[in-house]
Amino acid sequence: MKNVPAMCMLVLAVAGTPGLVVADAGETFVVQQAQGAPTVSLGGTVVPYKEVTLAAQLPGRITYLSGREGDGFDEDTLLVAIGDEELLAKRRALMAQMASADAQLRNAGVQYTRELYSPQSRSALGGMGLPNLFDQMFTRPVESFVGERDRGAERSADVFASGIQIQEAQNIMMGLQAELQGLDTRIRDARSIAPFRGVIIKKFVEVGDTVQPGQPLLNFADVEYLQIEVDVPARLRPGLREGEMLQAEIDPSNRRIPVRVAQIFPMADPQRHTVKIKFDIPQGVSEPGMYAKVLVNDLTAPARSSPVIPGSAVRYNGSLPGVYVVTENGQLQLRLIRVGEVLNGDFISVLSGLRVGERVLANPDSRVTAGWAKDASQAH
Repeated sequence: MKNVPAMCMLVLAVAGTPGLVVADAGETFVVQQAQGAPTVSLGGTVVPYKEVTLAAQLPGRITYLSGREGDGFDEDTLLVAIGDEELLAKRRALMAQMASADAQLRNAGVQYTRELYSPQSRSALGGMGLPNLFDQMFTRPVESFVGERDRGAERSADVFASGIQIQEAQNIMMGLQAELQGLDTRIRDARSIAPFRGVIIKKFVEVGDTVQPGQPLLNFADVEYLQIEVDVPARLRPGLREGEMLQAEIDPSNRRIPVRVAQIFPMADPQRHTVKIKFDIPQGVSEPGMYAKVLVNDLTAPARSSPVIPGSAVRYNGSLPGVYVVTENGQLQLRLIRVGEVLNGDFISVLSGLRVGERVLANPDSRVTAGWAKDASQAH
């Protein structure tokens, strides 16, 4: 169908036609001509609006599993836990190393402060091994006089060395903090948290199983809102736009429901030459995984000119569809037809066997047979 409003107008025109009258054998319907572009029925699958597969991020044994398939959970609920005893032991050892590094950092700061206010170069003993007083009054002046020692340079070197000790202690602390951050990330990865409100679709593990990194744990999905995912041929893509309303048929009863174009993927499949499109469906009409068909306009096909009749007018003789045509003399004639596509309002198109303007029984009674006499005054 080219657009929904035009089809709605068609249905109203068909329903209000004066050719529909009451007679002994039932109501008759004047065969109309279909309007608009033909539609193509494309099969798809009902999928959740959001779905994730939670996988193991580290090796270990499953110690906790929150529920079974169909159980619902709120956002941030713990779903799966992997044993993290070894990681917690490593974390305690790392905290002890950080305590030692912190002590070294504080000691380096104290030594640096001491060097600033009480330099070791001033209190060091002289090379002659004499008391400090003799060293200060004789040895140091002589060394300075002959140019063998520079007290200022020695003090600067001592201050610089104390500063280096602080920097090294800080570097050790930063390295331990980075290691702790990585370890906390691994501990966090041992717990799988619900990213949104949803239900468990499928479990792949049980409590006690041993898993490896990348192994799937469970599928979690939001099934409150569902969509139909369809691979649409590229030639039909120009006839669709986001927000457009179409019709779809949902298994198992092929019930017609309105759907909305929710997302058109930007790139076509290079092998199949199809474009993936998702359609929003009303709540509570289907379940994830069910088969569905979406009716999409085919703008590349010629305009539709097939006759249109109510679906209730068709009667099947075995596998052969047929209708009861009212002849000019009021007799009923069983005529085999070739059925086309299903239209809005439970109407169907007829590919062959009928002409526009002929009259058929809209809903023939089970007692009706070919040759039934009909009052011509009522058949107009």
